[in-house]
This record gives sequence, structure tokens and C-alpha cells, in this order.
Amino acid sequence: MHLLDTDTLTHLYAGHPQVIAHLQTVDDPLIGTTIITKSELLRGRIDFLFKAATGAELLRAQERCIRTEELLAQILVVPFDHAAALRFDRLRATKTYRKIGRADLLIASITLANQAILVIRNLRHFRQIHGLMMVNWVDA
Repeated sequence: MHLLDTDTLTHLYAGHPQVIAHLQTVDDPLIGTTIITKSELLRGRIDFLFKAATGAELLRAQERCIRTEELLAQILVVPFDHAAALRFDRLRATKTYRKIGRADLLIASITLANQAILVIRNLRHFRQIHGLMMVNWVDA
């Protein structure tokens, strides 16, 4: 299973040619994202909706929110389950991982629990997490 992180899913949404090319050639029937990435994307769209200053901006923000919901409806969204919760607790207890952001640890926990490959642009954020498999489809 390949799980697209927020940056990669955003690039897919925008039609980034490298992401699309990798998506078409990867030999994996399960391509999805995490509930954390879904939450991040929707939160960002809703923030734009509430911050829109004009009617035109509101309409654009609403359209982007709808398009994001449509994209997410077409992709597997892997939930945070008991196995991911156990992984999260172990990662949080590890001193070397304390500088990693909470959302990143949640994504890593889901990825590890599902023995998946995380498709991420910024490998540096996750490089120190032992056992986490990652690839970059954007700058590769």
C-alpha cells in the first residue's frame, strides 16, 4: 500500500506531472491517504472559506472545498486504528522523535501500522523514524 501525504496529495490534486506519472506506473493496487491528511486538507479548505473577504473569494473557496471533497471520495482513506494507536504511543515515548510534529507522527503511525510506503515530498521530516518506508514522487 502507498499512502500519499498532504503535499503529495495536493500535487496530485493540482495535476503535477511527476506525481501523475508515478501514480500510473506504480505496481500497487492500494493507493490512498490517511485520515490525518484528509483532515489537514479539509481544514485548510474550510479556513479559506471562513477567511474569504469577498463574495467572489467565498465562491472560489467553496468550489475548492467541493473539489477537495470529490478528490477524497475517490481515494482510500486509511483510518487511525488500534494498531496505529500503539505505534503512536511508542513513537511519542521515543526521545529522538519528540521534535517531530504531532500530525507527522500520526501519519507515520498509520503508515507503520499498515506496513505501507509513505509517499512524501519532504523525506527529512520522517527520515529518523526507524522502519518507515518512504518515496518521493515530486522531486524524484
